[in-house]
Amino acid sequence: MSYRVTVRRGPKTSREKYETLNQALAAIEREARGHRSPENALGRTYAPEDLVAARIELKGASKPAGIDVRGDGSLVAWTGRVRRTPLEGRDALKALRQSVSVEP
Repeated sequence: MSYRVTVRRGPKTSREKYETLNQALAAIEREARGHRSPENALGRTYAPEDLVAARIELKGASKPAGIDVRGDGSLVAWTGRVRRTPLEGRDALKALRQSVSVEP
């Protein structure tokens, strides 16, 4: 089984395939660090925590999941495809890892 990590930053999208879940999660962690976004978009001004600077999605795991990187650098882990459900926990990367590593 392979895993695909899709990274969306504004209009740019990149996709990479990984053989193992651990490789894919390590790639997500690398991508999630250090992203920031401008405070205005589409002519409106937003607080940095209200903007999604990057969305990083994992496909191939037991359920769709990913990380949103906010404009202030904070991370929000989520699961779901159409309706994203935020994952609880102080460490978003750890919450994502636990969510996709545990089979239902």
